[in-house]
Amino acid sequence: MSTNLLGHKPARDAPGLTLHPQITLQLARVHEACGPARRSFAMWLAGQAQGPVLWISPAWEPGQLNPDGMMPFADPARFLFVCPTRAEDLLWCMEEALRSGAIPLIIGDLPGAPGLTPVRRMHLAAEQGGAMGRAPLGLLLTPGDGGAQGVETRWHMAANHQGEARRWTLTRRRARALPPVSWQATQTKPRAGLNLNLIETEDVLA
Repeated sequence: MSTNLLGHKPARDAPGLTLHPQITLQLARVHEACGPARRSFAMWLAGQAQGPVLWISPAWEPGQLNPDGMMPFADPARFLFVCPTRAEDLLWCMEEALRSGAIPLIIGDLPGAPGLTPVRRMHLAAEQGGAMGRAPLGLLLTPGDGGAQGVETRWHMAANHQGEARRWTLTRRRARALPPVSWQATQTKPRAGLNLNLIETEDVLA
């Protein structure tokens, strides 16, 4: 692989996908969501995006998305599902989808965190896809605490439901120019996004 590819710097004037006035994910880049509610984060993102969503996941994983669970966040009819039978094809599919520029949101539900070189290749592919029209956004879903190298941002999400209230704890763990921060995210009605309340540092440490 050429050193030019590995040293490529993204354009910083790329637009973003806004989840909330406090949260915008830059387009033409690859982001990461981890934690037990990472798929809820992906559904929230899909609900705020426009157009089709490509969801890439291993064919050997027994669990599949439940349309009833997706409905409060986004229309399941917008989703296209790709289930490669080989591990090496997961990242290849995501890279090619980003490069095509045909789909605005590509989500890779991965069994583990990828290394630095595949993530850099995906960043470059997303930039190339943006040259075709509106820049795509890539989201990697990784188990546990994640750890994909080179991602633009990393988010951790865990359920904190209370009674009938649908609530989560959302933490921005990594961003290039922003500090780590946690919010309490609450869904008040279907398809309306999430309301965020900042969690003070002393509350997080308690």
